[in-house]
Amino acid sequence: MIMNQYEDPLALVDVALFTIQEGRLSLLLATRKNPDEPYCGALALPGGVIHTDEDEDAQAAARRVVRTKLGFDPPYLEQLYTFSGRLRDPRRWSLSVAYYSLVPEGVLAETRIAGLEFVAADSIPQLPFDHNAIADMAIRRLRNKSTYSSLLTFLLPPAFTIPELHAVYEQVTGSATNIAAFRKKVLDEDIIEPTGERRTGGQHRAPDLYRRKGSGVQELKRTI
Repeated sequence: MIMNQYEDPLALVDVALFTIQEGRLSLLLATRKNPDEPYCGALALPGGVIHTDEDEDAQAAARRVVRTKLGFDPPYLEQLYTFSGRLRDPRRWSLSVAYYSLVPEGVLAETRIAGLEFVAADSIPQLPFDHNAIADMAIRRLRNKSTYSSLLTFLLPPAFTIPELHAVYEQVTGSATNIAAFRKKVLDEDIIEPTGERRTGGQHRAPDLYRRKGSGVQELKRTI
């Protein structure tokens, strides 16, 4: 029998989870609570060790982490990159399969888990491990993919108006776009469809409500 002479690396998942809060793209951070782990008490990206006896793959591990640490199943979760190295974790050589997730603010408002904090995506504090690098890459991916897909609809509730989608697009991408041209673009691309209802309660004419077409992300024929 040949003994393994090498120490197994620490295998983890980390999730950069975004929402729109108070009109700004925001990143969710969680307080590290385990006194036996590094940086206890610090704010960090939600993450955890992969459970080889429970998780079918890294994505299943990431979904489990979000469910157990944040209290809901993420509506959208996409693999970002694998971060690894000898020095990224003080415990030992480690690798983290990083994901990013988009969640409507209403879903997050329902969680009752303590120790969560939102920070604006453009003013993220210093985080432990290499979580700043993970967050920075996730923001770049989100902003880029938002220009050629229906990704941003996952930041909105199931029914939304085109002005609401337009506002999220401008906040995430940082670009000012003509709303009439934006409306024509998203309708021509056939990525949203009318619900047949209107938003009520305002002082002006009630705007039409739309929903995402299909369950997944659709790519556009041309960038917005």
